[in-house]
Amino acid sequence: MVEFKVVVSDPKTGQAYNLTVSGGAAGAFVGKKIGKEVEGAAIGLPGYKLQITGGSDRDGTAARPDLPGVGRKRLLLSGGAGFHPPHDGERRRKFIRGNEITIEFVQINTIVIGQGEKPLAEYFPKEKAEKAAA
Repeated sequence: MVEFKVVVSDPKTGQAYNLTVSGGAAGAFVGKKIGKEVEGAAIGLPGYKLQITGGSDRDGTAARPDLPGVGRKRLLLSGGAGFHPPHDGERRRKFIRGNEITIEFVQINTIVIGQGEKPLAEYFPKEKAEKAAA
């Protein structure tokens, strides 16, 4: 069974929310490409529109929006998703995943592009991190 961790970022509030989806809800993402839109109702956020901005697989290999396909490739990178050079002009050959979401992905990053009726904070209640000090 397919299971994804979906990170939903809200640019209006600057908050990011984590959501674990599996089964049919996860099927809404399979086959989509980075940059495409997904209805939030598929993952329990009615009225919201989400845009896929990236993701990674079980090995932590990042997906790039400019690499077509589903597999992993070794590319010579000078920056962008998957490689942030510590020195100016540095290039490295790195494994990068294609831009199409497959069942091998573990995490999918999204941003909100269409708001629903209720704010996202109501769908994700805050956990009480602080216990009563004794």
